[in-house]
Amino acid sequence: MDIPIILLIIGLISIFASFIIGKSSSDHAEELEKVSISLHQETNGIKKRLKAVEEELMIGAGSIPSKNKTKKQTKPVHEIIVNQILSLHAQGYSVKDIAKRSSLTSEDVISVLQLKGVIV
Repeated sequence: MDIPIILLIIGLISIFASFIIGKSSSDHAEELEKVSISLHQETNGIKKRLKAVEEELMIGAGSIPSKNKTKKQTKPVHEIIVNQILSLHAQGYSVKDIAKRSSLTSEDVISVLQLKGVIV
């Protein structure tokens, strides 16, 4: 007779524990959903900021006219490259070395330096 009573008590304890554990897992599910939503919102915010930065960088790009006598279309030289050219010139690099480092032609480097008033 003691065994059925013990089994009944164990069964009741198991049922009670399942309700407690079931509630706890639903809390975890809600927490996970909140974290997922928060992560999605932060990712979208970062994407928007990255797009704004990319647009700002594209606005800073301007074209440098070439003094070549041929009717060759000049490529725009980005402001970062212009700053690199000016910095390398200030450090004493030759036009040929600056052209190699900036992946531009010597004529483009000279025209950038002339437009910025560094050389005449």
